[in-house]
Amino acid sequence: MMNKINSLFANRGDKKLLSLYFCAGAPTLDGTADTILTMQAKSISMIEVGIPFSDPMADGPVIQEAATTALKNGMTLKTLFAQLAAIKEQVTIPLVLMGYLNPIMQYGIEQFCQSCVDSGVSGVIIPDLPFDDYLTNVKPAADKYDLRIIMLITPETSEERIRFIDDHTDGFIYMVSSAAITGAQKNFDEAKQEYFRRINAMNLRNPRMIGFGISNAQTLKAAQDNAAGAIIGSKFVQLLQAHGNAAVALDVLFKALEQ
Repeated sequence: MMNKINSLFANRGDKKLLSLYFCAGAPTLDGTADTILTMQAKSISMIEVGIPFSDPMADGPVIQEAATTALKNGMTLKTLFAQLAAIKEQVTIPLVLMGYLNPIMQYGIEQFCQSCVDSGVSGVIIPDLPFDDYLTNVKPAADKYDLRIIMLITPETSEERIRFIDDHTDGFIYMVSSAAITGAQKNFDEAKQEYFRRINAMNLRNPRMIGFGISNAQTLKAAQDNAAGAIIGSKFVQLLQAHGNAAVALDVLFKALEQ
């Protein structure tokens, strides 16, 4: 069977994808399953589930706060895998785990990949995974379990490195809109638009999703015009925290994305 991430991009036609991020275990320990199933019911294309970590370097205050809440609530990788396994049969869209290397290494790479497959996860984003470590230690295990390891590129990533990533990964490439940490922005300036155009012109093999700073109609359109789709994190995490209910948070988000 084709990996769900590859299948999503292969069958999307002209549809622009929307992927959302939330942190597992926040605002409540047991809300993960409901959040995922609600997103799926409201036609979200792909879901990024954050693994909470005590030192999330790439994340802004909103996601850091969610991670702190989740850890206080008692969320662990073991608990998360159990929650995902319980709804595996109901989930038809791709689930991508996003987490830092430390908890994954402690869990064990091979064991982690096995647990991903057992719980219906199709891909993993590890922001602090050095590319050499990926090739040597992570890719062999991920390939064995047909798991996609998604790499991030930023405006600072060299063309040579981007080509290298494109050649050695599969699924999609996560284009970080700016070199800053995560967080909502009003619009994308000319420098970011230029970066989007530059990557477009490279004609990469892998489809791309643009994330970081998408929170309104302008940023959403700019991202979807320049890639296969957009990824929204901080804005949704904020709404989920504020409303404590995924359905309400999504309705408020959709309204915000029309403005």
